[in-house]
Amino acid sequence: MMESQFDLSLAIPEIFLAVLGMVILVVDAFSSGPRRTLAYGLSLLTLLALIVISGIQWMGAEEGSTFFGLYVVDELSHLLKIASYIAVAVTLIYGREYIQSRDMLRGGEFYVLTLFALLGQMVMISAGNFMTIYLGLELMSLAIYALVAIRREDAQSTESAMKYFVLGSLASGFMLYGMSMIYGATGSLDLDDISDVIQSGQVAYLPMVFGLVFLVSGLAFKLGVVPFHMWVPDVYQGSPTAVTLVLAAAPKLAAFAIMLRILVEALPALTGDWQQMLMILAVLSLAIGNLTAIVQTNFKRMLAYSTISHMGFVLLGMMAGSGEGNPFANASAYGSSLFYMLTYVLTTLGSLGMVLLLSRQGFEAETISDLKGLNRRSPWMAAVLMILMFSLAGLPPLVGFYAKLLILQAVLQAGHLWLAVVAVLFSLIGAYYYLRVIKAMYFDEPEGEPAPIQICGATRSVMTINAGLVVVLGLLPGGLMALCLQAIRTSIL
Repeated sequence: MMESQFDLSLAIPEIFLAVLGMVILVVDAFSSGPRRTLAYGLSLLTLLALIVISGIQWMGAEEGSTFFGLYVVDELSHLLKIASYIAVAVTLIYGREYIQSRDMLRGGEFYVLTLFALLGQMVMISAGNFMTIYLGLELMSLAIYALVAIRREDAQSTESAMKYFVLGSLASGFMLYGMSMIYGATGSLDLDDISDVIQSGQVAYLPMVFGLVFLVSGLAFKLGVVPFHMWVPDVYQGSPTAVTLVLAAAPKLAAFAIMLRILVEALPALTGDWQQMLMILAVLSLAIGNLTAIVQTNFKRMLAYSTISHMGFVLLGMMAGSGEGNPFANASAYGSSLFYMLTYVLTTLGSLGMVLLLSRQGFEAETISDLKGLNRRSPWMAAVLMILMFSLAGLPPLVGFYAKLLILQAVLQAGHLWLAVVAVLFSLIGAYYYLRVIKAMYFDEPEGEPAPIQICGATRSVMTINAGLVVVLGLLPGGLMALCLQAIRTSIL
């Protein structure tokens, strides 16, 4: 990989987004329209331009590092950035009517904060140094803290924001303390240098392990896995649904990126240690996530515990990739985790997006009972949500089934039969609460007078494409899986 001390061309996407974000902020300050149409249009055009810029860089094989190794551009960063742009664009489209009807555009902060959260995620994805990781993490986190509390008059949103801020600050402190211990042991913050120093055997083992524990704890919080999951259900439920979607989609990709870069790129010599940690976190997340989701009546809270269980599957793939130093097995396992994360974000966009579309002025479609009789009111919406629920449950031929199958194959290849059995058992348990949603839509009588559901054509088209991709990627997953494997092989291993 080519290294340059100061090559701005590699960082064009971040520079472009930072400039356009400030432009949109200024434009919005002088906008008096209640719908903030100009800010919305500029935000979508910015994201479209970012897709083009990163796509050109990717097709032109523009790779390397700059700013003295602080910033890295490779196939993994291109893939995850483009996925993040798409996720944020879809979020803005789904949430357009929701945020306007709830007077969340008074100061126009929603679009700008979402874009700056994306900027933080991009910095995390391209981080080649602990300092860059922390800079991106804080930029993303501060923007999302503000988004969660954007409805200042709503007590539940304010409470969720305070919980998220306090616990998120604690997790950031964990990561910073872990980074400081590893810096003290190795004398470097650069990920490649840290790997070289550890593999040379010239570092004290105990400080490294302590630093690793704090780093894994911070990563576990950002992914929302047990026992660092306590913020997930409360923040998912308490946030405005549009903000919940911002929080649930693209940030997961950035968190996964820094997990790969820290554990696999910087700390491969400590594989035996972090493998055991991830195994415990994965099993606990599968157990508590699925079992607790069963008793939930709030749909957003149920999806929060569902997220916890799905992150357990992602950790299983990461854990399986550390077996016996086999490059092919490692690439297969890490690629499976990357595929799982991408497809999970795709399905989550549709699931929470459907909640946004069902909500209307003065009504939040947050409980499972709100979905009763949905098939009678809108057969199209019921069919789309059924596809998404079946995919999250892991039923064939949808992409959720193939993603789970890849993880289980990686776990079996690593020699952990009992882990595969545990994962399958908890997946079967988890299928119950997804099927309960489908039962409510198709077999339960609606509560009260069914209200008509009106959806604009653009949003309906995006939702149809979203659900269609869940089906198509389940039937033809080879292209995306090949991209994931190529990104892992060329960027991480």
